[in-house]
Amino acid sequence: MNEATRDAPRGLQAPLQYLKGVGPQRAKLLSRLSLETIEDALFFVPGRHEDRSRLTPFRELAEGITQSCAGTVVRVNPPPRGNPRVPLSVTFRDGTGYLTAVWFNQPYLEEKFDKVRERQQRVFLHGPLARFRNGPLQMQHPDYEVVEDGEDETIHTGRLVPIYRLTEGLPQRWLRSLLWRMVAKEEYAGRVPESLPEAVRRRRRLSALSDAVRAIHFPQTEEELGAARRRLVFDDFFLFELGLAIRRQREGRQRGIAMAPAGELVARLRQALPFRLTAAQGRVWEEIRRDLAAPHPMSRLLQGDVGSGKTIVAALAILTAVEAGYQATMMAPTEILAEQHLLTLRQWLPPLGVPVELLTSAIKGRERQGLLDGVKSGEIPCLVGTHALIQEGVEFRRLGLVVVDEQHRFGVAQRATLREKGDNPHVLVMTATPIPRTLALTLYGDLDVSVIDEMPPGRQPVVTVARPEGQRAQIYAFLRQQITEGRQVYVVCPLVEESEAMDLKAATEMADRLQGEVFTDLKVGLLHGRLSFAEKEAVMRAFKEGQIHILVSTTVIEVGIDVPNASVMLVEHAERFGLSQLHQLRGRVGRGPWKSYCILLESGMLSDEARRRLEAMTQTNDGFRIAEVDLELRGPGDFFGTRQSGLPEFRVADLLRDGRVLEEARQEAFALVAADPDLARGEHRALREALLARWRGKLDLASVG
Repeated sequence: MNEATRDAPRGLQAPLQYLKGVGPQRAKLLSRLSLETIEDALFFVPGRHEDRSRLTPFRELAEGITQSCAGTVVRVNPPPRGNPRVPLSVTFRDGTGYLTAVWFNQPYLEEKFDKVRERQQRVFLHGPLARFRNGPLQMQHPDYEVVEDGEDETIHTGRLVPIYRLTEGLPQRWLRSLLWRMVAKEEYAGRVPESLPEAVRRRRRLSALSDAVRAIHFPQTEEELGAARRRLVFDDFFLFELGLAIRRQREGRQRGIAMAPAGELVARLRQALPFRLTAAQGRVWEEIRRDLAAPHPMSRLLQGDVGSGKTIVAALAILTAVEAGYQATMMAPTEILAEQHLLTLRQWLPPLGVPVELLTSAIKGRERQGLLDGVKSGEIPCLVGTHALIQEGVEFRRLGLVVVDEQHRFGVAQRATLREKGDNPHVLVMTATPIPRTLALTLYGDLDVSVIDEMPPGRQPVVTVARPEGQRAQIYAFLRQQITEGRQVYVVCPLVEESEAMDLKAATEMADRLQGEVFTDLKVGLLHGRLSFAEKEAVMRAFKEGQIHILVSTTVIEVGIDVPNASVMLVEHAERFGLSQLHQLRGRVGRGPWKSYCILLESGMLSDEARRRLEAMTQTNDGFRIAEVDLELRGPGDFFGTRQSGLPEFRVADLLRDGRVLEEARQEAFALVAADPDLARGEHRALREALLARWRGKLDLASVG
C-alpha cells in the first residue's frame, strides 16, 4: 500500500471550502447539493454527458427528440411587457441554418443573450425539439452554455462533457472546472481506496474504483463512460445487498420458534371455506408452513395482486401459531384496513374457537385497558391493529407470529419494533401493491419472497375506460342500466391532501346530489373515514346486502372490501389519483360472475404524467405492469409516496435501468457473507470499512464494526 492510499481517508474527508477557488461562500452553495468533502464531490456523478465532439447541425434536428447543437446568437426577441404567456425567443445560426429557442418567465436572459450576440460567442444548446401551431421547429427551455475563451476550454468543448445537477448561484462551467482540477490535476481520484475484493472484480469484469471515478466525470470514450458507470452502480448495489445479507445471516442464526402442530385448525377452516385454495395459494401456504416449522424466525414477503387471496393464507398461518400455543398479530397502516381485516378474520376464526380483537388509537379508556390485559394474559390469541400495536403498554404473553399488511407504508424500523414484542417471532409481510423485482430486492432484500400469481376462479378482467367530464350524462345513464340489471356501483371522490374535512365535504355533496337530483328513485349510501367502526360496518353491510345501490366513498374503500355484486367503479377526478391507488380501486369490482367496469372521469387539462397514468390503466389489468409504469413515472424514491426509513440511498444506481447489475451484486454479496459472515478476513477489511461508512449505523451491523 503506497503512502497516498494510506493517507486517503483523511485527505478525502477534507472540507471542500479549503480547496483553491472555493472558499466559504461557494462551499455553502455546494453544501446545498450535499457536497461537503472531497469524497462527496468525487462521487457527485454527472446527470448526463453531452458529446460536444459530435453536435447535430441545425438542418438535421428532428422533432420530438432531445438533441445537442451549437450556434451564435443573431436575434433576441423579448416578450411584450406584462404578458408572461409569450416566451423570450432567441434565434441562433450555425453553418447549416437557423434555430429558435424559447424560454418562459425568464426575462433576465434577454440582457444575457444580447451580450452574447455582441461578443459573437458560441452557445451550446441541449433540449427537446417541437413545433408550436405547425410553425418552425423550436427548442423549448433548453439547457445552454456560453463558450468562454480560456485555458481550460478543452474540458467544456470538443469531447464528452459532464453536465451536473446545479443549485442557484452555482454555474455549470465553474463546477465542471472544479471537478476537473480535483480529478485530473490534483489527482484525488487516484487516492480513492479500492474496497471490492479482487476476485469479485475479476469475475464481474469491473474496472478499478479510482479509474471509474476519473472516467465517470471526464471519459475519453462512450465505452470508458459505460465501464465507469457499471463499476459505480455495482458498488452501490453490492454495499446495499451486503448489509441485507449480513442482517439475514444474523437473523438466520437466531433461535426461533418451531411451530409444527397437528394442523387441526387449518384443516377445519379449509373444510369450512365455500371455495378451494388456488394452486398458487396452496404453493405459497406450503412455503409459509415450512418456514413456521423451522427452528429460526421466518422473514417472508407475500406479494399478490388485488383480490388474489392473501388474507386467507395469512389466516392459515395465524391458526397454526394459535394451535402451537402462541399469539398472532396483524398490523395494517390505516384504521379502515385494520377494521376490514378484523371483519374478514371474524368470519373464519371465532367459529373455530379463536377470538379476534381490534386495537387502534381510537379505542380508549376501559375498553383499551381490557384489550391490553387480555393480550398480556394470553386470553386474546389474535390481535389486529394499526400503529397502536407498537406503542408502549402493548405486551403479549407469547407472541409467535407477526403479520404486516401493506408493509411499504411502514418504515423498516416499525417492522422491527413489532417483532421485538415477542421472542424472535415469525414475520409475514404482505403487499397488494405489486413491486417490480428490482425494487422488491432492494426494499425487501432480507426477506424470502412468495408470489400469488393466480386469481381465484371467476375473477374477470375489468373493462377500464377514461372519459371526459362532458360525458357525465351518458355515464349516469350507464350506471342506471347496470343497476336495472341488478348490479351495484361505487363512486369514489378524490383525496384532497390539504384537508380531510374537504374530502368529507366533497363526498357528502356528491352523495346528496346523486340522491336528490340524479338517482332519486334509488338508494345512495356514503362511506368516509370520519364514521365510527360500527357506522362503517353498518354501511358496508347494507351495501353488501343490496340495500344500497350506489356507494359514494372517499378512498377508504381502496383496500379490503369485497362485494361480488358491485360491477362499476366510477372514479371522480381520476387524474388526481396515483397509479397504484387507481389499480387498488379497480380491484373492488370484477369479483362476481358479471362483466365489470372501471370508469376514470377526468376533468380539465391533464399533465403528461396524469395522461400516462390513465393510459396505463386503460391498457392493462396486470398489477405488475402497472407497478413498472408507476416506477418509471415517479422514480424509486417516491414509488410508495414515502421513502423507506433505514435504507441508504444510491449514489449512481437506477433501479429501472440497472436491474441486471443488481442481480449480479446480490449474488456476490450473499456468497461473500456466506463465506465470511462478519467480514473478518484481512482481504475484506477495506470492504468492511466501506460498508459501515455507507450504512452509517442505519442497520444493526455491530458484529462487523
